[in-house]
Amino acid sequence: MQERRSFLRKTWLWVKLAATGTLCYPLFSFLHFRVPKKPRLVKVDQQLLEGEVYLDSDFVLFQGKSHSWAVSRTCTHLGCRLNYNEEENLLICPCHKSKFTTGGKRVAGPAERDLAEFKAEKMSDNQGKGYVVTLSG
Repeated sequence: MQERRSFLRKTWLWVKLAATGTLCYPLFSFLHFRVPKKPRLVKVDQQLLEGEVYLDSDFVLFQGKSHSWAVSRTCTHLGCRLNYNEEENLLICPCHKSKFTTGGKRVAGPAERDLAEFKAEKMSDNQGKGYVVTLSG
């Protein structure tokens, strides 16, 4: 008889724990929910020729033969603002000399990650001249 009571108490305890977890899960999910940031659209009112570069405070915009692209201007090491070196065709960090290709790939330095890439679209004729760069979160 004692074994049966012990078994029923333990079973009832597990049922209560499962019910509490099931009822609290939505509450904990709600508390940890974060609204994703909306991407920021930056309009560049300048037409670039092939090989030209546009420097913004947050990104660097490049124009190639067939498409345009943008990479972050923030170094992945400590967040310094990168400078573009035309002679080496590299983005170089003035603080600790990390180097990145124009595609954002890390070449050298203390930085261990590549730069963030951003979507860059050329505006159509009816929208005006220039580009729209989408900066994500």
